[in-house]
Amino acid sequence: MGSTKKLVRNFVVFVALILLTLWVILKDQSITEIVDVYKDVKMQYVFIGILCMVVFLTLEGVNIRRTLKELGEKTSLKNCIKYSLIGSFFSSITPAASGGQPMQIYYMHKDGISVAHSTLALLINLTSMQITTISLAIFSLIVNYKFMNRVLIILFCIGIFLNGSALVILLISIISRRISKALIEFVVKILKFFKVKNLYRKKKKFLKELKRYQNSAKYVKSNKKLMIKIFITTIIQFTIYYSIAYWTYLALDQSGSNIFELTTMQSVLFATVSGIPSPGSVGVSEGAFIEIFRNIYPTHMIKSATLIHRGINFYLFVLICGIVVIVNDIKSRREEN
Repeated sequence: MGSTKKLVRNFVVFVALILLTLWVILKDQSITEIVDVYKDVKMQYVFIGILCMVVFLTLEGVNIRRTLKELGEKTSLKNCIKYSLIGSFFSSITPAASGGQPMQIYYMHKDGISVAHSTLALLINLTSMQITTISLAIFSLIVNYKFMNRVLIILFCIGIFLNGSALVILLISIISRRISKALIEFVVKILKFFKVKNLYRKKKKFLKELKRYQNSAKYVKSNKKLMIKIFITTIIQFTIYYSIAYWTYLALDQSGSNIFELTTMQSVLFATVSGIPSPGSVGVSEGAFIEIFRNIYPTHMIKSATLIHRGINFYLFVLICGIVVIVNDIKSRREEN
């Protein structure tokens, strides 16, 4: 009951942030200007952008299935794409995307997948994403430094620091059993401070899961081909995702900038806002887009471009992923009954 209330609260905050963001963006924009921009939008490029999002989420499912298959879990690509969509939805409505992986593990467990194996698959996938995000962003910043002001550079450094810290923790979890045990001891001490009951049982369970997890991790680490495939897929996945900025540009019938320039600028934008602890980085992403792309679009068009871009790579797919979660829950309840 408590987790349900928390989820509802997060969703209400998320919707409120969206409404506030839309109000801030559109309050100084006349209805006539908005209509003039949107009536000339080239929908074929909007559909290409939507297709890019479909491919992005599908490739995440491909990577999840690869690891689970190597660990001996029997699951279909369809189910793994479902886990990708579920993770995307809960990441979007929780601060710092904290709800995505736990909910994916929960739904995998309901489908009979080991918690140790699902955790490892998601950690490897997340590690690959963090390495890709940081590497592409640093390269892209060097290429597009002229578009960054002081505030954006500060935010970029914060974003890289937060993503880098998360990457270090992920690598420790995968590589070092001793440090992982030390982290469990630290968590147990915190639980003890708050007088949590059944501490011995909880610690025993943590260590048992850690042993299973580390045994699985050892197997995957020795499989270099698997890791190479995952990293290559992740690079392709994020390159396609970042290219949505270019398709938005073409949808608004703009010219003068090429796909490389706009894709790398989007890479900088993603790294800048991904570490911000706001549900879906709502508000922050829109503001950063306006700042980074202000010299690319005409002044009267930048806010419309922001809404189209975020509509393609965020708002639309939050709605789709939410529907997938609801349909999956209804189906699960029917099967249980």
